[in-house]
Amino acid sequence: MRFPIENYIAKPGHILDLADMDPSATSYQKGDSRDDVKGRLKDLNKRLEELQHTLWAQKKHRVLLVLQAMDAGGKDGSIRKVFTGVNPAGVRVESFGKPSKNELSRDYLWRCHQVVPTDGEIVVFNRSHYEDVLAVRVLGLKPEDVWRKRYQHINDFERMLTDEGTTVVKIFLHISPKEQKRRLQRRLDEPTKNWKFKSADLEQRQLWHEHQEAFEEAISQTTTERAPWYVIPADNKWYRDIVVSEIMVQTLENLNLTYPEPEEALEGIKIGKI
Repeated sequence: MRFPIENYIAKPGHILDLADMDPSATSYQKGDSRDDVKGRLKDLNKRLEELQHTLWAQKKHRVLLVLQAMDAGGKDGSIRKVFTGVNPAGVRVESFGKPSKNELSRDYLWRCHQVVPTDGEIVVFNRSHYEDVLAVRVLGLKPEDVWRKRYQHINDFERMLTDEGTTVVKIFLHISPKEQKRRLQRRLDEPTKNWKFKSADLEQRQLWHEHQEAFEEAISQTTTERAPWYVIPADNKWYRDIVVSEIMVQTLENLNLTYPEPEEALEGIKIGKI
């Protein structure tokens, strides 16, 4: 039975209200246990490995996965779990932090456009060009009349990418403030996670509602038929991983990938001794 990934699409033309969505939801398939779902994740990992291998060999399509979330939302964990076993030669992760002086001297889309996927690649944006309508808005780094124009810029940018052969998938990992608190506390309590903690995380947590409003508007303004946003309940990591995996597998299956034909007939060729 095909998993209905369309249930998680933020519909174009609708206003998203994150308060109406339960970040702890875990409705996968009726009657399936958590162990059944974990077994399914292994199957999806294997299927994604096969599809990525074909994508890389064919070198006809490009896939861009955009991951956004609140701090401690699970972007790194999703990447690690979903792409387990996939050949790293054809998958690239690009992370976007505070822009460098060189990046700030150019238009805000430049640094992202430099690293979009090439033929046969899957590229994951861990944060992305959306920070320029999210963090920039919440932190007041640009006035509203500047960042508000960027919704249309982004739509035009993504339309250009899709016109040129890139499949764009955008996923927002939706967690609750309670779950964020638990994850941040673990970063303090567990020595091996201390490196992840930054005092700025606590400052940003105080702006929770401002961040939520920014996400709601950004997603509502930029979810399109060509490049839809998926809003995934992410309080439960195992459920987050299975849904993201389903989205990636179905996205690649929809490309009807095939291995390329050999450049010449191979029948009868024998490899001789040296």
